[in-house]
Amino acid sequence: MVVNTSTDRKRAPAPEVSRLGGKVRALRRRESISQVQLATRLGISPSYLNLIESNRRPLTAPLLIKLAGVFALDLSTFAAEDDARLTSDLLEVFTDPMFEEHGLMGPDVKELAGQNPAVGRAVLTLYRGYQTIRKDADMLASRLMDGQEVAGMDRSMLPNEEVSEVIQRHMNHFAELEDGAERLWLDARLDKEEMFRGLSRHLQARHGIEVTVVRGEMGATIRRYDQDKKQLTLSEWMPPRSRNFQLAHQIALLEQRDVLARLANDKVLTSDDSRALMRVALANYFAGAVLMPYTPFLEAARAERNDIELLGHRFRTSFEQACHRLTTLRRHGAEGVPFHMIRIDIAGNISKRFSASGIHFARFSGACPRWNVFAAFMTPGMIRTQVSRMPDGTTYFCLARTIQKARGGYHAQHATQAIGLGCRAEFARALVYSDGVDLENMDAAVPVGVTCRLCDRTDCEQRAFPSVRHGLRVDENVRTVSIYEPVAIHRRG
Repeated sequence: MVVNTSTDRKRAPAPEVSRLGGKVRALRRRESISQVQLATRLGISPSYLNLIESNRRPLTAPLLIKLAGVFALDLSTFAAEDDARLTSDLLEVFTDPMFEEHGLMGPDVKELAGQNPAVGRAVLTLYRGYQTIRKDADMLASRLMDGQEVAGMDRSMLPNEEVSEVIQRHMNHFAELEDGAERLWLDARLDKEEMFRGLSRHLQARHGIEVTVVRGEMGATIRRYDQDKKQLTLSEWMPPRSRNFQLAHQIALLEQRDVLARLANDKVLTSDDSRALMRVALANYFAGAVLMPYTPFLEAARAERNDIELLGHRFRTSFEQACHRLTTLRRHGAEGVPFHMIRIDIAGNISKRFSASGIHFARFSGACPRWNVFAAFMTPGMIRTQVSRMPDGTTYFCLARTIQKARGGYHAQHATQAIGLGCRAEFARALVYSDGVDLENMDAAVPVGVTCRLCDRTDCEQRAFPSVRHGLRVDENVRTVSIYEPVAIHRRG
């Protein structure tokens, strides 16, 4: 059941090739190449290269192609979207009250992201470290007050945050794993109607592994692989679709080991825990690609207008698995709708996020409560739709629904979360959920933001913090919708 809770299309801006000098300079320095050496390879003079790096001459398309060849890069490395995401993250960081005295403005931050992206990313790393230490200090103070013993505290960036950053950089598409999943279908002669039997047979024939489904004795564990006994044990708690997923996940760990290790050997991943979590995420990606093969799933998504529930039934997967698979359809020349996806719990904690739509998620503070993903908890199991307009005027079509993580029988605890999936408004008609929604009526669009501190909408009744762009002026004799509305002092009778 779909609940339509609300309803200028604006295309993404073209990359500003004249503002790519900082990236060229950063790449050259990373490879320890002088301006003279790079200019020679590009067939231009060192003085002209210097002007490009200083953003006083444009980086033309032919030079861009030559640069990609010199550095063995994908042209997407120069995409404006990377700068926009870095700018958004930096703007959120600089809204912290500790930076107020420095008077940093939006153009300053954009210039930093464009001219010195490496420095911008270093600032993000420092801020994450500062946040972790601050949280540890708060925890330490709390424990000392309670008389508790204090164990060692890890001050590194959270592993899940590092993994999310790597996945976002790859645009949630891993071609090697897609190829591996397609090879598995051929090698194992898989049949959609007999997926469990086919995957089990492959594990036995290729690896000598026996698959067993057991009752209750596994406790909270749903999958366990005993390497010595060559035995893979699954819990009967899982529905059939989840058992298939876990079999494919195990095959990824065995047959895609080198690919997983290479992709997890990323400089962003700073700890063994981060790299292990990345391997798990990649094995999950592979499992999704096995259960929902790229070409058949893309064709079905187009034919059924991205009807998530129907896709889940057709490919025997869960709502969340189908949503996640939709975000991975980024194969060159065979792309699906560029979606963003977010998963939250009822407390607002974000456990999964990805954006191919261009929307930015808060990373260091609370997300906007106007998003329909939060309202989904009020109507469990129902799909809620929303046309959302960001402060910059960009409009998105979003849908949200709660999901339950099953943990067993009647007495087992069930975790409830919400999935939000969306795209730019110009792609909305590719979704069956847009039927009946007036996408031309922007008066009905819900104004949302990234986070309160960055949002200009000072009259929002759900504002939790003042906007960094407006001074906080409070008149105790006047009460408006929001106490943080700076014009309040001008509204006396």
